[in-house]
Amino acid sequence: MNQLFSKMSIPMNEHLYLKDPTSSDLGHKILSGSISLISSLGFEKFTFKKLAQEIDTTEASIYRYFESKHKILLYLINWYWSCMWFRIHMGTQNIMDAEVRLKNCIHILTAIPNPMNELVLDNELALKQIVINESSKVLLTKNVDDENKNGTFAEYKKVVEFVSSIILEINPTYEFPNMLISTMIEGSNQQRFFAEHLPRLTNINQKDDLVESFFTDTLLKAIQNEK
Repeated sequence: MNQLFSKMSIPMNEHLYLKDPTSSDLGHKILSGSISLISSLGFEKFTFKKLAQEIDTTEASIYRYFESKHKILLYLINWYWSCMWFRIHMGTQNIMDAEVRLKNCIHILTAIPNPMNELVLDNELALKQIVINESSKVLLTKNVDDENKNGTFAEYKKVVEFVSSIILEINPTYEFPNMLISTMIEGSNQQRFFAEHLPRLTNINQKDDLVESFFTDTLLKAIQNEK
């Protein structure tokens, strides 16, 4: 975890924290421990008391970095979207064919990366699982408007707008690019959640990962049908 937050120098929204957690060893431990506990316990059962025990510190020390567990979750999900922006940028550089760039973006945003044959950032898989299971808990809240005004969701928006711009390269008359991409992102996470917990709501099985192929087929057909 330390490698992920130290090797990639990505500025984070200052409204997400009280003290920059990447500025100290304790801050890195807070981030690492939060990923571990949220992944294993779920956000509802995650507490600062349990985190303090996990990383051998005090609750008061954690409160110097984050005012609430909600802000920690926001921070981790924002970091995930910063990582996705990095991967999308790298995965579309120097590719002239817009459809190939779009397919690369769909893969990055919907697939579970395989460490055996592609670059996977440290703890990316754990962060992906947190996004699948917990991201709705930072969006569907009464405070979402205020947090949005503070720029909390800027990284997510940047990803959506970038991929939407590729759709408009392919079909400049397509009317719903942002809607299509945000639906793909949220839908792919939801389908993975269904596969694990409510399998009769999806067609994913243990043998084949159909999420990427489903959304690739859906997006390309939607764009082509509007030409």
